Amino acid sequence: MIERTLFREEHQIFRESVRRFVEREIVPFHAKWEEDGIVPRDLWLKAGAEGLLCCTVPEEYGGMGLDYLFDVIVFEELWRSGASGPGFLIHTDLVATYLLSFGTDDQKRKWLPKMVSGEAIGSLGMTEPHAGSDLKAIRTRAVRDGDDFVIDGQKVFISNGQLCDFVVLATKTDGNAGANGVTLFIVESDRPGFKRGRNLEKLGMKAQDTSELFFDNIRVPATNMLGKEGRGFPLMMTKLAQERLAQAIRSATVTETVIEWTVEYTSQRSAFGQKIADFQNTQFKLADLKTKATVARVYTDKCISLFMEGKLDPVDAAMAKMFTSELHCEAVDECLQLFGGWGYMWEYPIARAYADARVVKIAGGSIEIMKTIIARQMFAQHGHTLAKSG
Repeated sequence: MIERTLFREEHQIFRESVRRFVEREIVPFHAKWEEDGIVPRDLWLKAGAEGLLCCTVPEEYGGMGLDYLFDVIVFEELWRSGASGPGFLIHTDLVATYLLSFGTDDQKRKWLPKMVSGEAIGSLGMTEPHAGSDLKAIRTRAVRDGDDFVIDGQKVFISNGQLCDFVVLATKTDGNAGANGVTLFIVESDRPGFKRGRNLEKLGMKAQDTSELFFDNIRVPATNMLGKEGRGFPLMMTKLAQERLAQAIRSATVTETVIEWTVEYTSQRSAFGQKIADFQNTQFKLADLKTKATVARVYTDKCISLFMEGKLDPVDAAMAKMFTSELHCEAVDECLQLFGGWGYMWEYPIARAYADARVVKIAGGSIEIMKTIIARQMFAQHGHTLAKSG
């Protein structure tokens, strides 16, 4: 089998530490958190104490200044355990990254040390009820009033929405400027007018709190602006490749994991006088999935390397996200079938993995958006600009 070559000895030592933490602090309690629809705040503090949050944050801002692979290891070990609950990915890979890339020194010093420790939980507020992938169409408004901005609007499908201490919020500061009217703000959850809606009841990822958020005449100082006024949209675009890479890492990891579960189960379970693994159908199904999973892993790891070199472009990330997401959904479906009736029982991890999987074709940009990005580059290379479809 092809061996992964990304990780050095220090990465492997860290992986063992993360795995022990997950097995001790997450796995025994995850079923209860799924019932609750949320994880406890003290888990974040424990994760921070173990160095699992925001691994790449520089030491000057309270972090360890490690490379991106340390964050990757945390995400992989969470997903390998079947845990969908802790919203560490949004907190670490997106919110902290926005602050590091676009924040002022004061903003970084205020929030990053608390994010590293788990004392402050970050969230990202972009999606609205009528505007999903089309971020230019958001309606949440920020109107300047002296040295402040007054924000009104709402967001939906916001991960960490029930727990967050602040949200990086996409707003419109100029409703007539399209993409050039989008501005990002840091909005603290204890400001008057910040209202959390219901914790949304989802098909899967039930331990991950996902919320509606409402902003009613919230006043924030102009110093809370992240980046420059009217520059929010291009700033968001610069982070899409990283967000889609994270989705690919997740899908590649879960695909490998459910295959392992299924090999183990079919090797032990009998039907019609023989092990399920002895049926040729089982062997062919799993051999097909294993081959695709290996291809997905190699390509995803290549994208990780490109990202760390600053060379991952949006099309490579879109292809990784598209291929791994579709494989993820195929794998959980085929593997659940091999579990038979037990695969449909929530007590079995494969059932929860099946429910958790469906969102991967939507999160981080839908499969259709990924195909559009890829197709546009293909035709552009031949001098043809595709017409926009509605």
